[in-house]
Amino acid sequence: MKKTRIEKDVLGELDVPADAYWGINTQRAIGNFQISGLRFSQRFILSLAKVKKACMLSNMESSNLDEDLGTAVLQAVDEMLDEKRFLDQFPIDVFQTGSGTQTNMNMNEVLANRANEILGHPKGMKSPVHPNDHVNKGQSSNDVIPTAMHLAAMDAITVDLLPPLKH
Repeated sequence: MKKTRIEKDVLGELDVPADAYWGINTQRAIGNFQISGLRFSQRFILSLAKVKKACMLSNMESSNLDEDLGTAVLQAVDEMLDEKRFLDQFPIDVFQTGSGTQTNMNMNEVLANRANEILGHPKGMKSPVHPNDHVNKGQSSNDVIPTAMHLAAMDAITVDLLPPLKH
């Protein structure tokens, strides 16, 4: 049997795989949205990470976020963008309710847990970096998810479509 950690939220407690960088919100979504077996593409996940990086830089520049916490999150984002780490930490089905809140929270949890690990704290504690209070600070899934979709589409056009058309 796989080792787990217990995480808590307003709905109660839930077992999360001990080695997972996602948290309780993602774990709930895994249980609630097993619809198609389809996952978001690497291109989309990396685009979402770029949006998170831009938001983090903006929050740090405007002094809305502690620099040490922001720096740890930026390191986590850069590990994802530059080294393609943690791409296996996005298990949620592409078909889900609402505006992609579950996928947004999945990214927030992965980045927060990695940032906490960088700062010497265990995964799942939501401290000192909290997925919602710090990583998602001032963001809405209604803005973040469509922005990531546009970035992913722009990347697909630039990388996959235009070169063959020019050829």
